[in-house]
Amino acid sequence: MHENIQTIKPQAVLVSVYKGTPNLKVCQDHLDELELLAETAGIDAIIKIPCPIRTMNVATYLQKGKIEEIKSIIQEKKANILIFDEEISPAQQRNLEKAFGVRVMDRTELILEVFGQRAQTREARLQIDLAKTKYQLPRLKNLWGHLSRQRGGGSGGVFLKGEGEKQIELDRRMVKEQIEKLQAQLHEVRLHRETQRAGRAKSAIPIFAIVGYTNAGKSTLLNALTAADVFVEDKLFATLDTTTRKFTLPNNQDILLIDTVGFIRKLPHTLVAAFKGTLEEALYADFLLHLIDVSNPLAEEQAETTLQVLKELNAHDKPIITLLNKIDKPGTASMASKLRIKYPHTVQLSALKREGFEELEELMLEEINKRRQHVALRIPQKDYHIINEILTQGKILKQEYEENDILVTADLPSNALVKLKKYLVETT
Repeated sequence: MHENIQTIKPQAVLVSVYKGTPNLKVCQDHLDELELLAETAGIDAIIKIPCPIRTMNVATYLQKGKIEEIKSIIQEKKANILIFDEEISPAQQRNLEKAFGVRVMDRTELILEVFGQRAQTREARLQIDLAKTKYQLPRLKNLWGHLSRQRGGGSGGVFLKGEGEKQIELDRRMVKEQIEKLQAQLHEVRLHRETQRAGRAKSAIPIFAIVGYTNAGKSTLLNALTAADVFVEDKLFATLDTTTRKFTLPNNQDILLIDTVGFIRKLPHTLVAAFKGTLEEALYADFLLHLIDVSNPLAEEQAETTLQVLKELNAHDKPIITLLNKIDKPGTASMASKLRIKYPHTVQLSALKREGFEELEELMLEEINKRRQHVALRIPQKDYHIINEILTQGKILKQEYEENDILVTADLPSNALVKLKKYLVETT
């Protein structure tokens, strides 16, 4: 009996709003994604309700008639949670919980819940704790509203603060202190990440960051290319931590591949801010591999979401190779054709079946070569160690000796030339 109690999952009614009949299909697709988010969080979605809306009610988001209709469904289905595919205000959440008689979650809280369950490393856990704490701060009144009406009278008719208000102030101060503490801990972790980045930049090995919507197949691609053994699961946000692996292209060119945290529609700003250090891996990469799941009916919207988050991070102007993944699934040809027209530098592949990798590697080489230069260098023999540095970063095409100097013609990445500036020879 005890085991059965433990395995009972929360039963949820999912609600998403739309304006106008033409938007109903998109609303239903959004509800499907919300259902997957709920399942990932361990919540059973027992019914999905697409909700037409003309104007938003400031107090309850939904109008009175729709609230009554949904309340009847909640009672009939014996649900104990209602989940909105929107971000609602603390006041709206409080009013809806009162109207429905069950817990009300919005999309932001659900995503935070999923992230909280999936966080593995110390950095990911700190980032989630920070985002959750920021989310809770404006909602403290919810916890102590029942006490705020208990006011005491002072002498001379002066009113003292109610117990609820006192508690809210205390809690608010504690939460703000917690935010400061978490931010300080994250700062330490990020200093370590910056040191790692500096080391990678120093090596001048080209860096490709794999970016894309959650569950697009980023970890599967990294595993297929590098045998990285990264955790893969058909759930949203299976991994929240970046993984970096070395990979060698067919011409023996070493590169670094970075698997980044997945993006999602309406990614809460608290999470974008909290995960900025992790997401910035895309900003510090030389090239981006934008992975799109073409089997998903929302592939276009998901691609736009990814590009929007990259824009927020100022990483959208980097060279991008668009990878149309899961092309082996039936019915993907139409979506693939549409995306190939929309995005240049496109490769069709199946990360799971390792198809399309040859074309991908060719495009990666092309992008690297665009950033390489043939240069002539005059290096004094006393600086012979520079020859070794050239060999680790590029190719020596020709090498001659002239008196005490070594004359070198080399093929090098542009970012490696900064350090070699004083040895460059101008060619006519």
